[in-house]
Amino acid sequence: MNEFLVVLNAVLPVFTVAGAGFGLRRLEWLTEEADKSMLKLLINLLVPCLIFDSVLGNKMLTDIGTVFLAPMVGFGTVAVGVFICWLLRGTAGLTDKSREGTFAFVTGVYNYGYVPLPLVYLLFKDSPDMVGLLLVHNVGVEIAMWTLGLMLLSGVSIKTGWRKLINAPITMILVSLVLNLLGAENWMPKFIIQTAHMLGQCAIPIGILLVGATIADQLPEFHAEKGWRVMAASSFLRLAILPVLFLLLAKYLPCSLELKRIIVIQGAMPAAVFPIIMARHYGGHAPTALRIVIGTTVLGLLTIPLWIKLGLRFIEQ
Repeated sequence: MNEFLVVLNAVLPVFTVAGAGFGLRRLEWLTEEADKSMLKLLINLLVPCLIFDSVLGNKMLTDIGTVFLAPMVGFGTVAVGVFICWLLRGTAGLTDKSREGTFAFVTGVYNYGYVPLPLVYLLFKDSPDMVGLLLVHNVGVEIAMWTLGLMLLSGVSIKTGWRKLINAPITMILVSLVLNLLGAENWMPKFIIQTAHMLGQCAIPIGILLVGATIADQLPEFHAEKGWRVMAASSFLRLAILPVLFLLLAKYLPCSLELKRIIVIQGAMPAAVFPIIMARHYGGHAPTALRIVIGTTVLGLLTIPLWIKLGLRFIEQ
């Protein structure tokens, strides 16, 4: 299938679910009053269950080298991306720390799940372990989001705000890794695993629905004059500068071809959508996050196929 159509088919369901959330808000079937409880449900139950379901029984996580390297790549690529975006935050013309922190965080975090998961499945059907490797890699991205992301959005340092870093997703990542190394899949009651699987499957669609509802709330601010500068700066960084660094990392990092491919795919991604929810929940600036996600995603429809095609050729030369 044409690479552009593959990307489009992977992205359209995400937009469709977000559109459903947008419509539900406008119809007042999903009210703002419900957001707070749904966010708590999502962050404290559904996301931890998704993590548990992805880690437990993952054979690749029993390989010590993979356990350390793939998540380190995920953490490192987010950390470097956020750091570069923080250094260049002046290009967005923002004036306060809340907006600057949101800009650096949201631009630096690539869409690591909603788009690349179906892309990896469609592009590498002959390598089923690629999906598992992507999930292992995403453990590092999750850790970066729930540590560096919270620091930037809430404005606290490790010294004064370390308690905020002890949250349900981080705790579940650590617990799940230990349980997986102990072979818990073989002795843990099946109903626990199946329950976690059922709840975890709800995390992504519920999260996207909330993103759509948030877009409906923030849309009146979308056309603010400075919004276009934020979209231009974030798109340039996310879709033009950072992919080059990802390709160089994939080319020269001594690792498996499968991990190199994962790095290429992730480097081509637009900004992640879940940080919109995090910005709203942890003191960031949701309208800035919204502009970055919309701008990079729309332009990403054109750049993603190009970077993936170029990147895969580059690493296999």
